[in-house]
Amino acid sequence: MPLIPEEPQIHESAQGPRATPASGRTAPTPRPVPGPRPAAPPRPGRPGPVRPMPAQRTPREPVVAAPGPSVPAAAPAAATPQIQLIPASAEGALDAAEEAVDLLLESGRAPGEVLVITTGLPHPWATHELSFGETAYWSQHDAGDDVFYADASVAGRARSRPVVVVAVNGGSDAVATALPLALGRAGALLIVCGDPQTINSVLGAGV
Repeated sequence: MPLIPEEPQIHESAQGPRATPASGRTAPTPRPVPGPRPAAPPRPGRPGPVRPMPAQRTPREPVVAAPGPSVPAAAPAAATPQIQLIPASAEGALDAAEEAVDLLLESGRAPGEVLVITTGLPHPWATHELSFGETAYWSQHDAGDDVFYADASVAGRARSRPVVVVAVNGGSDAVATALPLALGRAGALLIVCGDPQTINSVLGAGV
């Protein structure tokens, strides 16, 4: 909204005495109204102290901490395969191992990922393959295309596979060496079919 300048106010004292009607007396001539006074010039003030301009700061470069001695990362702990115990008698350990292999293949395991070790009589497939000679037998092992069956006496030559199945079908002396060997050959899972008391005495309680 625009501002409207106010008209100068005239005080009563500046208008002179009012004319009061009086008989036989002429009212004095009113004095001229004085105009607005010019603004007074500003008084010279004291010059205050002048502060010097602050010097321009030079930007500081970021401080980079010196690299300390590198700490070597801890070596990952060796993976321990899972151990599964299937109770079975010495006579039924081989059949239990066969059933375990069938379940492994049905669950998606490739045949070349499974190694079967027997502690007593060799598996019929091992006997069949050995009939073609040891060279053909171990060639099948090296190819890694099928389930490999090995007797405990030659299992030390077999390489590691993700799953090792042990049939504790006899050979009390062979059990003590075959189970630790199988544990070392199993990459992810060790399945032991046999007498739980015999297996626990070799691998430890709670298996």
